[in-house]
Amino acid sequence: MSREKLVWIQRNYENCSGCRRCEIACALHHEGRIWPEASRIRIFMIVPGVEIPHLCFQCEDYPCVEACPTGALSVNTQTGAVNVDNSKCTACGLCIEACPGNVPHLHPEENYIVICDLCDGKPKCVKACQEGGWNALMLIPREKGILHKSLAKTPQKLTREAAKEILGEETAKEVME
Repeated sequence: MSREKLVWIQRNYENCSGCRRCEIACALHHEGRIWPEASRIRIFMIVPGVEIPHLCFQCEDYPCVEACPTGALSVNTQTGAVNVDNSKCTACGLCIEACPGNVPHLHPEENYIVICDLCDGKPKCVKACQEGGWNALMLIPREKGILHKSLAKTPQKLTREAAKEILGEETAKEVME
């Protein structure tokens, strides 16, 4: 896949119903069972009624990859996703600290980091979301000139922004304080 054909998962936070079908589809694909805690996408509900799908933003400079002292993280040249070599990962957490959205997280039973690998260019989370008709996750071509790193934020910051859109500024301010 050439750079022009790389994909990105666009998020429309206002459309997320919180159904967690994306987490289930991801866990089934990667773990072979329904196990949302091991999913590479996680849904956060910090404020009732505001659900935030949180997954890798594929920063242009990949700070998580740069921070990894063991070389366990690498960029897949075909998809642009971050791949994890479980055998090299020591679960030190430096990639979590380096990520502007704090996206990588520890596998719930094993000693390695989990992060979205885009399912080799065909993300199961997007398919599940599309089948449900929510369109909170959409697979789009990765456009040049868009700084994806600038979109990478913690679930708390994303919730604050989405709450303003969903609940209105005054209500969002009340519930976020």
